[in-house]
Amino acid sequence: MAESKSQEGNYDNMIKLVEDLNGDLEKLLEEMEKQTVQATWMAYDMVVTRTNPDLANSMRRLEDAFLSCKEEVEKKWQEVLMESKGEEQEKE
Repeated sequence: MAESKSQEGNYDNMIKLVEDLNGDLEKLLEEMEKQTVQATWMAYDMVVTRTNPDLANSMRRLEDAFLSCKEEVEKKWQEVLMESKGEEQEKE
């Protein structure tokens, strides 16, 4: 009798182990699919960039414009912070 309960416990443990393994494998498969999609898009981008040099120049100009805008926003943000600190000190 005790042996059959032990076997049931082993069976339940084995079922749980298989279910956990299945879940882990599904997660790994999803991650592999995401990585595959990213690699595919990277390859596509490389082919497009190499076949169209104007695109690379446009992307460079776009990146430069973005960095310039980002720098300006940071400057303005620092100015706003300084102004608000100055107003707080005046109130005190």
